[in-house]
Amino acid sequence: MGGLEQAGILVARAGRVRLVPRDRLPAGWGPATDKHVTVWEVAQHLVRAIDEEGEAKAADLLRKVGGLAYAARDLAYRLYSICERRGWAEDALGYNLLVTSWPRVAALAAGSPPPEQAGLGL
Repeated sequence: MGGLEQAGILVARAGRVRLVPRDRLPAGWGPATDKHVTVWEVAQHLVRAIDEEGEAKAADLLRKVGGLAYAARDLAYRLYSICERRGWAEDALGYNLLVTSWPRVAALAAGSPPPEQAGLGL
């Protein structure tokens, strides 16, 4: 747990352990200045970027996190499933946003035009 506490994503006090909520993570976070980057942290910041600033901001972050991005996407998919099963709709929504936006965010990060949305003729 020491590494997770050092990463600033976990709080352990008086025998209780909890992850720091997404909205309490530092807003100006970037992997270049973080000595303990975790996949969970990357997933939370990607969700936050899409939700608060849009896909272009998430694409910028995606470029910065490199190979951790795909692990973060996979984690978001798994967390979405868990949240759905437990009835945590608000948390599920954030993870679903990342997973469903992934093709467009990845295309933007690669410098390609984002793919069209199926069925909307955009």
